[in-house]
Amino acid sequence: MNQLDQLKQYTTVVADTGNFRQLAQFAPRDATTNPSLILKAVQQADYAPLLAEAVKAHRNEPMDAMVDRVLVRFGLEILKVVPGRVSTEVDARLSFDQVASVQRAHRIVGLYEKAGVARERVLIKVAATWEGIAAAAQLERDGIHCNLTLLFSFPQAVACGEAKVTLISPFVGRIHDWYKKQAGASWDEAAMAGVNDPGVQSVQRIYNHYKHFGIRTEVMGASFRNVAQIVALAGCDLLTISPELLGQLQSNEAPVRRMLEPTAAKAMMLSKAHFDEPQFRYALNEDAMASDKLSEGIRLFAADAIKLEKLIEGHRA
Repeated sequence: MNQLDQLKQYTTVVADTGNFRQLAQFAPRDATTNPSLILKAVQQADYAPLLAEAVKAHRNEPMDAMVDRVLVRFGLEILKVVPGRVSTEVDARLSFDQVASVQRAHRIVGLYEKAGVARERVLIKVAATWEGIAAAAQLERDGIHCNLTLLFSFPQAVACGEAKVTLISPFVGRIHDWYKKQAGASWDEAAMAGVNDPGVQSVQRIYNHYKHFGIRTEVMGASFRNVAQIVALAGCDLLTISPELLGQLQSNEAPVRRMLEPTAAKAMMLSKAHFDEPQFRYALNEDAMASDKLSEGIRLFAADAIKLEKLIEGHRA
């Protein structure tokens, strides 16, 4: 049995891509997208017509509405392939605007529902800023399920659990990248692999906290750089994985054993955690890695959103 099939015994596998033609071969349950993945997809010959069609049909709408239509168009195609849910992201430039994030999320879900997709099959992705978490709490009360992204720290995860969001996406690879860059020449790749990887350890801590205290928010490890990081998190509720790494898992038959388990988490001696807004902001500020990667992630997603707008503008001209 290959590693992908073994992993599916313990964990729900999610595909992290806008390239929906690649999905079927890996049989994931869900799929996640972000502005960068959609931008990458629409520049490929196979997917460019989707962008052109969406722009042609709605060329007179405001740019932000057209962007949402393009994102939803890809989401609808993905939902033809996966049996579960698709994650669609709110514009990263709204990461510090709770009201606008809620409004944008309602519009995205409305577009899915108008196309005949139940809101239960959609997760709205919002950055795990204080305002993003507050927006997600409101959306969950409105019956819209959320996926909190750009999550790099324990305080972000605790706040998301208290907000009763449906799912969080703690990043593994970007945490790994930060510590590797900080260490420079002293970084020992072999010694810091697998369960010793700082990104893996971050997800382990969050998973164990959630399971120990009965927090229902799902944990979906994200942003992987290698198969060792994925295998070290076997047993996590979900893992969202790029097609390249899904292919590597599928072609390898090395054993995969369960590394995260709710019963083991329940037995741990853990302290309850809580962060109000000042505590949250201070804790995030004290964590150089988390504050660096959160701000960088918002900037990168915002930059790709602008590039996508320029492509749309080119088709509208």
